Amino acid sequence: MYTIKEVAQKMDVSEHTLRFWAKSGFFPFVMRDKNNIRIFSEDDMNWVKIVKCLRSVGTDNKSIKKYIDLCLMGDSTIGERYEIILSTKLKAQKELENIKKQLKVLEYKENFYKNLIKNNLSDSWNPANKKVKA
Repeated sequence: MYTIKEVAQKMDVSEHTLRFWAKSGFFPFVMRDKNNIRIFSEDDMNWVKIVKCLRSVGTDNKSIKKYIDLCLMGDSTIGERYEIILSTKLKAQKELENIKKQLKVLEYKENFYKNLIKNNLSDSWNPANKKVKA
């Protein structure tokens, strides 16, 4: 069993975010102790993991709540949940491809600057280094 602080540390999510998610109904089985403090089980940690995953790829809270509600409805919703996960995966793959493209640009610029530093060169691509002659 974990406190919200422990969950936040383990899952790299702020306590504030976890409380918001809990109030949004994302963790339907989280219990409270005698002091009314949320206590998360290992099963609850799996809910946190999927919510964090869905949020990290931009899934809105309304859609996450729909997914949670479908889970609670049982096996009759497996097909619908599959479609949600599949469309989310496709969105994440597109995002990954975009990030890979951006990484290539950054790697090119990294090597460009390494060469400038190594060879004590001026940055000829920097417009500030070009002087306008009148």
